[in-house]
Amino acid sequence: MSWFKRKDTNIQTEKKKDMPEGVWVKVPATGETIHRRELEENFWVDPMSGYHFRIGSHEYFSFLFDEGEFTGLGDEIHPTDPLEFQDRKKYNDRLIDTQKKTGLTDACRVGIGKMNGLDVVIACMDFSFIGGSMGSVVGERLARAIDQARQNQIPLIIISQSGGARMMESVLSLMQMAKTSAKLAQLEKAKVPYISVMTNPTTGGVTASYAMLGDFNVSEPGALIGFAGPRVIRQTIGRDLPDDFQTAEYLLEHGFLDFIIPRPKMKQKLTRLLKLVLHKYESG
Repeated sequence: MSWFKRKDTNIQTEKKKDMPEGVWVKVPATGETIHRRELEENFWVDPMSGYHFRIGSHEYFSFLFDEGEFTGLGDEIHPTDPLEFQDRKKYNDRLIDTQKKTGLTDACRVGIGKMNGLDVVIACMDFSFIGGSMGSVVGERLARAIDQARQNQIPLIIISQSGGARMMESVLSLMQMAKTSAKLAQLEKAKVPYISVMTNPTTGGVTASYAMLGDFNVSEPGALIGFAGPRVIRQTIGRDLPDDFQTAEYLLEHGFLDFIIPRPKMKQKLTRLLKLVLHKYESG
C-alpha cells in the first residue's frame, strides 16, 4: 500500500500498489496459501475461511473513504519522551526506529472525508506502531477527531486495534482514558453519532475507555476483545474459561457487541447504520 499528499489542498489519497506476481501468503487459520493480490482485492480477508488478516490505517482509509481521499487531522502532533523512559532501549530511540520502520508518526491517524457520500470523521489505530498502544499523541488525535465531529455535526468512527496503554508514558498514557471518555460524553450530549469498530486485538485501556463507548459497538469476525488477558482472569477467578472467551463472537452472544461486520461489507453496513441514525436525529 502507498499514499501521497496533494499539499495544495491537504488531501491525502490512499491507493493500492501493484504487487509482483508469485507472492503467496499463508493463512494462519487453515495453513493454506493464497495469492497476495487476491487477498488485497478481498480487503485482506481469506475468501475460503473468512480469516481477517490484520491491516492498518492506510488500508482502512483506502476502502472506507470514497476514492480513498481524505483530509488529515492532527498529523503535526508528534510523540516526545517527557519521562525519559528506558527499558531494553530508550523510548525516544524506540519511537525513531518505529517511525522509520512503519512510516507512521504514532499509533493513530485521523481523516475527514466522505463515505458513500456521507461526511465522516474516521480515526484508525495501527498495531504496527508499538502494538497500537495508547499514548499522549493517540489521545490528543482522538480528542481532536471527536471535537471535529462535534463542532461540524458529522458522524465519528473510531477503529480500535491496540494492546492497551503505552507503558513508556506511564500515568500520561492512562490519563488518555479519561480524556477521550470525557470528549465522547460531549459528543453524546451534542447528539452526534459515534460508531466504535473493534478489530484484532482490542485490549487493555483502549477497551476500558473509548472502544466500548460507541452508540454502536461493532467488530470484525474473530477479533480478540478484552481488558485483562485470559491467563490473569483465570488466575483471579480460579476457573477455566470457555474456548472462545474474549472473541467477538463470544461478546456478541453475551450482549457486549451490537454487530459483527465482515470487512468486505464494512463500508456498506456502516453507511446504512449512520443514515438510519442521522434520520432519527433529524426527525427528533
